[in-house]
Amino acid sequence: MNEPSFAVPLWVWAAVTVGIGVMLAVDLIAHRDNHVIGFREAAIWSSVWIAIGLGFGLILWAWQGGDASSTYYAGYLIEKALSIDNVFVFALVFSFFAVPDAYQHKVLFWGVIGALAFRLVFIFIGAELLQVFFWTAYLFGAFLIWTGYKMAVSKDEEVHPDRNPVVRLVKKLIPTDPKFHGDRFFIRVSGKRIATLLFVVLVAIEATDLIFAVDSVAAVLAITTNTFVVWTANAFAVLGLRSLYFCLAGLLRRFQYLHYGLAVLLAFAGVKLILSETPVGKLPIPLTLGVIAVTITVSIAWSLIATRGQIGDTPTGTGRPDETAEPAPAAGPRPAPSSTTPHRTEGPPS
Repeated sequence: MNEPSFAVPLWVWAAVTVGIGVMLAVDLIAHRDNHVIGFREAAIWSSVWIAIGLGFGLILWAWQGGDASSTYYAGYLIEKALSIDNVFVFALVFSFFAVPDAYQHKVLFWGVIGALAFRLVFIFIGAELLQVFFWTAYLFGAFLIWTGYKMAVSKDEEVHPDRNPVVRLVKKLIPTDPKFHGDRFFIRVSGKRIATLLFVVLVAIEATDLIFAVDSVAAVLAITTNTFVVWTANAFAVLGLRSLYFCLAGLLRRFQYLHYGLAVLLAFAGVKLILSETPVGKLPIPLTLGVIAVTITVSIAWSLIATRGQIGDTPTGTGRPDETAEPAPAAGPRPAPSSTTPHRTEGPPS
């Protein structure tokens, strides 16, 4: 199976971008009020986003044929799998800052927008580097293998978002109130604009995803350097990240072996990228799809079987049962829990 290579008219790029913007607007309107998103609502929205992502693959198949569609699905699957790792760290960040449940969806909404922007930039830079300098394939490949190794050996590490250099820089540059003020990112005190603790949380989420975007984009670039396919695979996988978070937040402890599967996928992507610049050439997309599907299935099944009967933990927010009550302001971050869920060590650096 060949690398998909086709010209994408400017109007198609514009149409896809507008479509993504419309979907974001629908998501924002649907959650414009501050309510706690329950499992049922999150599951419905997750199903919608997954259906849209899978449906776009069918559009690609009808437009450009099976090569483009299969390549898109490979990128979409690996990005979707890696997005579960994002959920682990997001849960820890929300737990550390004691973010009320009702405000988490707003932080994640703007986090998704930031994630899309980061990925778009990295896609064009990474694809151009791979096209112009063949040796960058070795660098990206080695980076993915190293990231996979670090993910496999890292466990039970504490995450300290307040030590993130970006968060610390923001606190130095912008006057910050160490409390939540509803769902507001900024308030005015004596005529002066002050950032709230919720804005600090948003910065921590964005800083975390900035690093996540590097290995996520590199992993998909290992499958194809077609920027349109890479962008759409990333975009449609990331669009459902917020719903996926609320869907999995209470089950994180049950995925204790998933990090091994994600480590294998990153290492496989690294090897695939390196081989692409050797006489072996690019591995067939059907083989790539098979490795991704089998690895994800085995690691999830292994986790669920090993943790059968365990009660899922809920590391997020305040855990209030009342979905209509206005959350009480939190005084500030609380000590970070010792995580029993796997996460990439690149996630907020300490």
